[in-house]
Amino acid sequence: MAVITDIEIPADEFALGKLLEQYPDIDIELVRVIPLRDGIMPLFWVEGADPDEIEATIRGDPLAEEIELLTEADGRYLFEIRWATEVDALIKPMIESRAEVLIAEGSANRWSFRLQFANRSMLADFRQRCQDNDIQFSLEALYNPTVPDEPVEEGDLSSQQYDLLATAHQNGYWHVPRDIELGELADLIGVSSNAASQRMRRGLDTVVGQAVARKPD
Repeated sequence: MAVITDIEIPADEFALGKLLEQYPDIDIELVRVIPLRDGIMPLFWVEGADPDEIEATIRGDPLAEEIELLTEADGRYLFEIRWATEVDALIKPMIESRAEVLIAEGSANRWSFRLQFANRSMLADFRQRCQDNDIQFSLEALYNPTVPDEPVEEGDLSSQQYDLLATAHQNGYWHVPRDIELGELADLIGVSSNAASQRMRRGLDTVVGQAVARKPD
């Protein structure tokens, strides 16, 4: 089953973060990453800076082999870059774990990604590859299988709580004896054991609260 996750990384751990250092007021939206035999080609929109200055900055990076301004729309500029294969330790794990980039946006301090993986095993593979490349990211949310359309109302389960409780139920966490331990559940959804424990307590509190509110007459 497909799984979608939101992650954040420091801006300087992603190659385009260098642009953000020089132009902290610009906005960058990554559109697509194309793996090539001898490099990587990202397409991205930039807003808030002169396109000639952006192009000159990128050309100054020795790993940027080619850059082309493709189009302009309402003050936003679409660029295409051809990077060498050694350009970025984050893009490689994305490609190797077959992650689909749904959303990627950069600001002065952080890059935010929404990634889709074919299954949890590929997400776990991505996490391991990031660790191997010393890429530190924070897992902000995990959706299984889809991103909720509306924000969670007070008193409802969050998507993260639902995902944990559903995964626990599906894998026999409440069986006697248990078929899976909390640490294994944490590994399945890609969080620490402590985060899984807190999420489960809050989720169970919400579920019990809902049940109590529906007390039969």
